[in-house]
Amino acid sequence: MYNPPVTRGYGLLERFLAKKRAQKANSLIPQAYRSGRVLDIGSGTYPFFLLTTRFSEKIGIDKTFHASSQMSLDDRSLELIHHNIESEDPLPFSDENFDVITMLAVFEHITPHKLPMIFEEVYRVLKKGGLLIITTPAAWTGFILKGMAWLRLVSTMEIEEHKGLYAAESIVGALKQCGFTPEGIQLGYFELHMNSWATALKQ
Repeated sequence: MYNPPVTRGYGLLERFLAKKRAQKANSLIPQAYRSGRVLDIGSGTYPFFLLTTRFSEKIGIDKTFHASSQMSLDDRSLELIHHNIESEDPLPFSDENFDVITMLAVFEHITPHKLPMIFEEVYRVLKKGGLLIITTPAAWTGFILKGMAWLRLVSTMEIEEHKGLYAAESIVGALKQCGFTPEGIQLGYFELHMNSWATALKQ
């Protein structure tokens, strides 16, 4: 059975790690949200999370998508859109459009000075009462990730494109800057504290 790569480049553990991210994200989504719409930002070359989660409507955006990506997927509730979140273009959605927005292993790929612009757009298209979910490598894991890439356990291409690794206070700061309130933000770790997760409720 053919298993398409879940990231660009090769890494022996990439599918396993994508599965762990998807499991963590799914565990953070309350059942009440499942009847709504989810937007996965930076879904990658293969939208692993969207194919393993249950929502009435699922949309993924990524700069690597092309027409054949949509045609190869057998999921009518899923739509893929080509969009580069680091461009100056706003997200191609109306205000308060999504119940849940996910950014799984995306935060670290964004140029730091563009984070405010991107999170303002995320805040705009998230419904009031909606939930943003983020996963990202912990700030101290840089040397481990480079070693894993050298051993071909994770994709060298993906690791080389990291723009930064962030401590919890940096994540909270970015979320507060675009409108999320501290009482609506929760943080935690998974995979032996090597990855951080954050949820932010739009109040």
